[in-house]
Amino acid sequence: MVTKTEYQQIQSYVTLDGSQIRELMHPRVNKNQAQSLAEAIVPPGGKTRLHRHLRTEELYHFTSGHGLMTLGDETFDVRGGDTVCIPPGTAHQLNNTGDIALKLLCCCSPAYSDDDTQLLE
Repeated sequence: MVTKTEYQQIQSYVTLDGSQIRELMHPRVNKNQAQSLAEAIVPPGGKTRLHRHLRTEELYHFTSGHGLMTLGDETFDVRGGDTVCIPPGTAHQLNNTGDIALKLLCCCSPAYSDDDTQLLE
């Protein structure tokens, strides 16, 4: 069985951390079971709220733009082409320091849930 989504048919929304999210594949909507994949966009000059996920491991793959990422006690540059692993329970935040949108793909396992998101600021 093929599970396929079409980008243009997926509505975006603002998630708890303040980023614009488009859920490309999520068990709530699609037939996949163990993970979710979303596109996140942080506008120029914008930043997400510092937060963590208690159960979920995330992979961020940056597709365009550049900014600063806080991951635990470290802050470092990120840009299109970079990939970062965020272990469960680790505080993280993105700050777009560029003049174009910071875009990334977010893979979550288990799948993203507001219930697993703890805002820290």
